[in-house]
Amino acid sequence: MVQARGLIVLKRMKSFALALAVNILCIGVAFSQVNSQATEIHWSEVDRHYLVDNLARTRDFIIEETRNLSPSQWVFKEAPDRWSINQVVEHLGIWELLFDREISMSLSAGPQPELAKIAKPDSTYLNFLLEEKVHITTDFTKPFTYTVPLGLNDGKSNVTRLVKMRDECIAYVGTTHEDLRLFFQRAGRGNIHQVCINIFGHTDRHLRQIRKIKQHKNYPKN
Repeated sequence: MVQARGLIVLKRMKSFALALAVNILCIGVAFSQVNSQATEIHWSEVDRHYLVDNLARTRDFIIEETRNLSPSQWVFKEAPDRWSINQVVEHLGIWELLFDREISMSLSAGPQPELAKIAKPDSTYLNFLLEEKVHITTDFTKPFTYTVPLGLNDGKSNVTRLVKMRDECIAYVGTTHEDLRLFFQRAGRGNIHQVCINIFGHTDRHLRQIRKIKQHKNYPKN
């Protein structure tokens, strides 16, 4: 009888030890998964260099395309309902401010990894901005028209303001330790990395417009 009881106790101890080992293993796997998710990096150094290079490239092209323009060249329009180079740069500055605000609001909202899982690919934003189809700026700001440039400021001041904002963006992107693919203003919007794609892609779009203005047969020679 004593021997039988001893065998029962031994079996129970073995079963308990096995269950304990299984539980420890499961806890270890779960902890490893959580720790892996917490340290997973979505935004790489390759991403950082890509943004910095393109933000700087488009900034420099704006500076170059507007360097030494005469007053008549700044305000020339291909037609009465078209924008001058001055207005194009003003428009870029307005949107630069709006994009910068979106970045600030996204940072304030904190990391949102659940949105990162359903984020659109980067190409969605760049392809949209670089398509040949005409974009009507007020379609994106209804019922307001605040992105329509008035042309009241001089061109050099518009460039200075744009470059100031762009330099701040480049400085931030070039030094931040945040994972910019985890920050969204809200669902349905791009992450900060993609907002920066919007910034340089929008500039590329309007650089194309500036060059087209310069190619017009009536564009002033000086």
